[in-house]
Amino acid sequence: MTNNIPFSRDLEFEYGVVDRIGPGIRRVIARNPSPFTLYGTGTYIVGEGTVAVIDPGPEIPEHFEALMNALKGEVVSDIVITHTHSDHSPLSRQLAQETGARICGYGGLLPSQKVKDEGFPRMEEAIDQNIKLDVDLADGDLVEGNDWTLEAVHTPGHIANHMCYAFREVNVLFSGDHVMGWSTSVIIQPDGNMSDYMNSLRLLLKRSESVYWPTHGPAINDPKPFVRAYIDHRLNRERQIHEQLKIGVGSIQAMVKELYANVPQELHPAAGQSVYAQIMKMIDDGYVVCDGIPQLNSLYALK
Repeated sequence: MTNNIPFSRDLEFEYGVVDRIGPGIRRVIARNPSPFTLYGTGTYIVGEGTVAVIDPGPEIPEHFEALMNALKGEVVSDIVITHTHSDHSPLSRQLAQETGARICGYGGLLPSQKVKDEGFPRMEEAIDQNIKLDVDLADGDLVEGNDWTLEAVHTPGHIANHMCYAFREVNVLFSGDHVMGWSTSVIIQPDGNMSDYMNSLRLLLKRSESVYWPTHGPAINDPKPFVRAYIDHRLNRERQIHEQLKIGVGSIQAMVKELYANVPQELHPAAGQSVYAQIMKMIDDGYVVCDGIPQLNSLYALK
C-alpha cells in the first residue's frame, strides 16, 4: 500500500504562465496531463539574467511559446535534462536552436538501445531517441551560471540515464521522476531497474537538500521522511510479492489483480511493469526463480 507516503496533488498554477516558486527558481507547466505526468511537465528556469532550463518537456507549440515569453531578455546558457523520457527532453532541440544553449545530461546508450529487439514495453513514457547532448554529465559534475550552481546527481532506477540536480545556492534538489510528491515512480525494464532505484533512493538520504522539486506535481518540503516512506513502500511491495509466491501465485497478472485491486484498471499495465521490475530484483537477490526467460508473462516461484 502507498497510503503511508504523504502524497499531495495540491498545486496552484495556470498553463502558459511562469510562476516564481522559490529563490532563483521559476516554473512553467506544459499542458500534457496524464496518469503518468499529473498536470503536466514542469519546466524549471534557474537563475536570473543568464539561466538554465531544466526539462523543457514535450514538443508542444503552446509550451515553447510560454517558455520563450518567460525567458525574454535573458540568456539561456544551459538546457539540463533529468532523463530522456518523451515528456522531459524533446523540446530541448528547438529551445537550443532558438537560444544557442548547450544541452546537458547523462549520456550513453540505454539497455533497450543496445539490442535490436523492439519488443520492449514503451507505454506512455516513450524514449526520446533523437536526443543529442552537447555536454555529457557524470555524477558530481557541475553546470554553473553567475548566480547558480547545479550539481549532477546520477540516480538510475526509473531509467538508467536519470539525473537529479542539486541547486547548491538554495539547498534544493530537482528530483525529476526519481521522487515525486504525488505518486510513486514507475520502473520499466530494461531501462528501469529496481535494484538501481533502491540504491538511488538510499543515496538521497545521505544528502542535505531541504526541498525537492519534481518535474511533475508539487514540491516535497520534508524530503527525507518522504524518501524513507518510498523505500518502505518498495520493501513492503517485495514482501507482498513474496507472500503471493509463497501461496503459489506465480503470474504477474494475477499478482497485479490482487495487489492493485484498489488502483484504476488503466494503471494496471504500469503496475505490472513495477511488479516485473521488483521480481527481477528478487531474482538478482537469489531467492526467486523463473520457468524460463524472465518476462511479463512468465511464471515465477520461490527458490
